[in-house]
Amino acid sequence: TVREIANPFVPGLLRPSRRRADAGSVPSPSMLRNARFLAFCGSRHFSSKICRNVTEAIGHTPMVQLNRVIGADCKAKRVLAKLEMQNPGGSVKDRIALGMIEAAEKRGEIHPGRTTIVEATSGNTGIGIAMVCAAKGYKCIIIMPQLPPMMERYIICRKFGADVHLTAGAPGGPMIENMFSHLTDLLGKNKDYWSPLQFENPDNPAAHMDSTGPEIWDQTDGEVDFFVAGAGTGGTMAGVGPYLKTKNPSVINVCVEPSESRVLTGAPSDKHTIVGIGAGIPLKFIEEMEHGAEWRDAKRGAIDRFACATSEESTQWANRLAAEEGLLVGPSTGAACKVAVQIASSSEAAGKTVVVVFPSSGIRYITHPMWAGIKAEAACILAPPPDFSNAPPLLRWRSEDYVPPQQ
Repeated sequence: TVREIANPFVPGLLRPSRRRADAGSVPSPSMLRNARFLAFCGSRHFSSKICRNVTEAIGHTPMVQLNRVIGADCKAKRVLAKLEMQNPGGSVKDRIALGMIEAAEKRGEIHPGRTTIVEATSGNTGIGIAMVCAAKGYKCIIIMPQLPPMMERYIICRKFGADVHLTAGAPGGPMIENMFSHLTDLLGKNKDYWSPLQFENPDNPAAHMDSTGPEIWDQTDGEVDFFVAGAGTGGTMAGVGPYLKTKNPSVINVCVEPSESRVLTGAPSDKHTIVGIGAGIPLKFIEEMEHGAEWRDAKRGAIDRFACATSEESTQWANRLAAEEGLLVGPSTGAACKVAVQIASSSEAAGKTVVVVFPSSGIRYITHPMWAGIKAEAACILAPPPDFSNAPPLLRWRSEDYVPPQQ
């Protein structure tokens, strides 16, 4: 029989009875799920209550059903969100940061105290790498573009003890080229510098094939009909998509891009505000799903469809998720959610399950336009100097009375 456990990393985990099962009885689904989890705990070497370090808390994020934002037109049985912002570093990128670093450790390529880990990133991967480096004792340098949306990422990486190098933030391809040019220069001049190279390292999608995909399959009890995820490096889709196809060949994998930068369908890249996806360059992991094929708006390997959302739609959906579902998410989550709800409202989704990845927390995007209205409101009443008087009236402000200035 399965012993009772209480695990803080798997919210909603059902606990089996303390009573011993009768001889010959069939274990319940909840008992089987708990048995699988206990087996996983053993493979990861942490107890049901205590992680030996923060890296062991990465993964096994909760899955939540969306209820209010799906609307009356929803025909799907359910829309389920995989809450990757519940990783300790705050995003799905914690998974690949740990996966790429530990794979290199196993190959003997890097070692704490000797190696400095360097990566070029728009932010979330950098935060994940900086966190893992802090936990494992590596020196770390994160390279990112010198753009206002990088503010939170810069601060968080520095808080984790990493150094940050900023390169010219030209839009589209040149921005990426500038970061990688500096990365190449650093690696060439320092023999003890090592880079995960997230855009081309096969350990990136492998992390999702080994963890994210199996978690989704287990959490849904094998009921996945549509899988929706944005494309940053393409690693999530390249890992989870093929894994789900091995379990259910009829699952429909949908890859999300910004409407303004649909490079993966052969369209030109332009500026957008959906931080974390739409890098403006062809993605190696996506290309390899059908090597040599032209970039077009059509099926590519395990990806059945490409979809998109505008910068404005992404912000609107991120704001709706906070106000209507209690989920504080970033703009790339808004984009993925818009596509997932659109699918759920179609006749082909009737009675089926749509799973969508929510990659990061909205608290990481305070400088993003999605916060502009609330920041302006707060600035009106919380501007310095503070009012320390205790004279009546004691109620000084009600947010419901606020009238935004006319644009």
